Amino acid sequence: MTSENGATATEYDVLVLGGAGVDTIVHVPELPLPYADSYMIRPGIESRAGQTGDFVSVALHTLGLRVHHLDMLGDDHEGDLVRALHHERAIPLTGVRAAGGTKRAVNLVGPDGRRLSLYDDSRGRDTDRFPEETLRTLARASRHVHVSITHPCAGALPLLEEEGVTVSTDLHDWDGENPYHEAFARRADIVFVSATALADPVRTMRRIVEQGRARLVVATAGADGAHLLADDRVTHLPAVAPPAPVVDSNGAGDAFAAGFLLGHLDGEPPERCGLYGAVAGAYACTVGAARTDAIGRDALLAAVAAVESRGA
Repeated sequence: MTSENGATATEYDVLVLGGAGVDTIVHVPELPLPYADSYMIRPGIESRAGQTGDFVSVALHTLGLRVHHLDMLGDDHEGDLVRALHHERAIPLTGVRAAGGTKRAVNLVGPDGRRLSLYDDSRGRDTDRFPEETLRTLARASRHVHVSITHPCAGALPLLEEEGVTVSTDLHDWDGENPYHEAFARRADIVFVSATALADPVRTMRRIVEQGRARLVVATAGADGAHLLADDRVTHLPAVAPPAPVVDSNGAGDAFAAGFLLGHLDGEPPERCGLYGAVAGAYACTVGAARTDAIGRDALLAAVAAVESRGA
């Protein structure tokens, strides 16, 4: 299978697996949204390509890393939007045909940037799989693989382990109990998770390390920063002030993961990787819901230097 934008399968820094799709953005006056027969909303309703794998791919690419994105896409309007996004950004994309269609969701976005996401669970098929030859070829051409928790990525984890490639994953708002997430948590070297639904984030982080192969675990907590577990030690990572007003938190976790991975692949210590992630995540919160912009490497490094100088 060839890349949809003509890129050749040379070496990549990161293969992003899964998480391609389209969000329909609906701005609402408040969250939770009280029941009413109707609402008049502004700005209007807009659909754009950009789910977790797309956001990570764009963020990594904007940071100067060589990225390839692999996922299942339908022969539909949503698939065309995903393909157009990658073509415009010159991000290599391999799309495996999805009979059920391209993943899609509706995001309700409040005035403070918080969101409620409604995912269409009808688009996947239990039989969906990535072609083994395609997955092996791309994994062998990549320094690292970032795996989304979208179907059918769980089925790819044993093959990635056979290939010996390092893996990261984002469990998003896992509650620490849902068994679906366990395979991802146990078979990744770097695990990101939101602390939102965790009763005891540190205990969950330690269990991930004890039961799997993870060397680094990060639990993000929005404005409260993040917790980093590295070398059996938990460190609190302060949040970074956004450079502009917060308008949408969607994609902040994906940007954090991308910034962290930039530092990791550049050989930075875990705490500095966390600062990279915090800067990238803070920037993402200032990007409107209908856009997929991300911070560039020069801007990120300048922001990191500014934070470090203030703390010196």
